[in-house]
Amino acid sequence: MPTSLLDTVLQAFRARFLKMPDFVVRAPGAVTLSGEHTDYNEGSVLSLAVDRAAWLAVGMRRTREAVVRALDMGGDEVLFPVDRVAASAGGWADYPRAIAWAFLQHNVNLPGMDAVLVSDVPVGAGMSSSSAVELVFAQAWNLLGGLSFSPADLALLAQHAECDYVGGNCGVVDQMASACAREDHVQLLDTRTLERMHVPFPDTLCLAIVDSRVRWFSSVSEYNVRRAQCEHAVRLLQRSGLEGIRALRDVTPDDLERYGDVLPDTLYRRVRHVIGEQQRVQAAADCLKRGDLSGIGHVLMDTHRSLRDDFEVSVPELDALVVDLAEVPGCYGVHLTGEGLGGSLIALVEKTAVATLEERVMQKWQEFSEHNLEIHVVVPAGGVTVAA
Repeated sequence: MPTSLLDTVLQAFRARFLKMPDFVVRAPGAVTLSGEHTDYNEGSVLSLAVDRAAWLAVGMRRTREAVVRALDMGGDEVLFPVDRVAASAGGWADYPRAIAWAFLQHNVNLPGMDAVLVSDVPVGAGMSSSSAVELVFAQAWNLLGGLSFSPADLALLAQHAECDYVGGNCGVVDQMASACAREDHVQLLDTRTLERMHVPFPDTLCLAIVDSRVRWFSSVSEYNVRRAQCEHAVRLLQRSGLEGIRALRDVTPDDLERYGDVLPDTLYRRVRHVIGEQQRVQAAADCLKRGDLSGIGHVLMDTHRSLRDDFEVSVPELDALVVDLAEVPGCYGVHLTGEGLGGSLIALVEKTAVATLEERVMQKWQEFSEHNLEIHVVVPAGGVTVAA
């Protein structure tokens, strides 16, 4: 599929602009393997880029404007200035506008751009289609303008764009994976220091992203509630005597045992999830390093139980599906991924077991829900790069 998408975007660019592009940039989507809701608590996350990506054919434009056509949006085309802040209009085009805005915040004089965009990162399936689009435009302007932003710099710029222009309350994990990931590896990211380590991923395994298409309209607001609860817990713990902590990543299990009485039950369970998940991230990385697939499977299952019971972001349909998928031979572990309250599961599975897993999912899901679901099988890919 990547080759066909490359051909598609090249042909569409030639047809629209009557010239060859200067280059084509590819930026992958991303998913979290371990570390759910640890990022905004300044903890560590084990994530990866996936082999689904946004592709952007790019050419220099003489005027200080960007003309962008999105093939996935029915050929929808937008034009906006790059020498001043373009007004937000909502929709997909706010992401390239946001990247241009973020560069302007760094006092960068951007050149005009002709571009055609296509992507096979499914929207809303937990693979961060937005990060793919952000990074593909960030790298395109980085190259077109002869700039010297590193991949990590571009990830931070993209996060800034999404938070402060688009209005998404996001961490930097997905952008760092889309920018800096390594093929056939997962990336262990410390979200406080931004230190990264790449851990090999077994070539016999893949990840099945099960998009339940179950959506709770309150999921975004509940995500913000969970963030606020974690921040409130930090303040209560600081007042109780843990003055040295800045975020929940600084709280140890012993601290929770000693000072947990100051927390209401709900906040206690939120903190217990974050502390446990921080430990599970390191355990998952260690299991991968030594090839302990059974061990990492247990870690992933523990994550789901904690998301269900302590963080309370799962739904009954997905809880039932997790139990069933865990019984499929060759499936090592499953958990909810993303904001929660519906959405997607991520399963670590042998490539030879994918067909069996897909069949089981489709059979069982009909018993749980009237919603149709989709299954996306992915492997770890490299970060943003020039494809042509």
